[in-house]
Amino acid sequence: MSKRFLAIIAALAMLLFGVTTAALAATTTNPAAAPTGTHLQTGTIGCSVDPTTQLVSCTTFELAGVGNANAEATLSTTYTATVQCRNRGGQIVEVKSQVKTVPVTTGSLEPKNGRLSVPALSSSPVPTAAQFEALATCPNGNWTKELLGGTITLSSFTYKLHFAGFTGDYITITGP
Repeated sequence: MSKRFLAIIAALAMLLFGVTTAALAATTTNPAAAPTGTHLQTGTIGCSVDPTTQLVSCTTFELAGVGNANAEATLSTTYTATVQCRNRGGQIVEVKSQVKTVPVTTGSLEPKNGRLSVPALSSSPVPTAAQFEALATCPNGNWTKELLGGTITLSSFTYKLHFAGFTGDYITITGP
């Protein structure tokens, strides 16, 4: 009975963790930053993070009521890691390093018959250890940089859908 109880508790914890992870991404829409009458026609607006690869994927969807307004969607991600600097005597100093990846964009999206199809966007590959080490600064140029294993993490992402000619972004999703 106790193994069954623990299995139920573990399943509930996994469910709660999954819900908590999804709840951390915040989606906002700003109707003033889009043509009057803009609304979701098909699909779901959202982004998710793969817990294994830490890659961000944002869904495809279609908006209606956009008239002739062009738009552009952009996904930007920031990853962090800890790099150790080791001197010749073996002493280690931890240095935080951050990599902002190049934003991924849809380019200009042109509506057809008042509808705008927004394709899916995914983040670039996670930065490598070499990229983090290149950005880290050790106290002395003779020290050796080493990425501390398992420390590369997605620290934030921002997805934006912006209509040309409007101030602000119509959709903003931030996370994780």
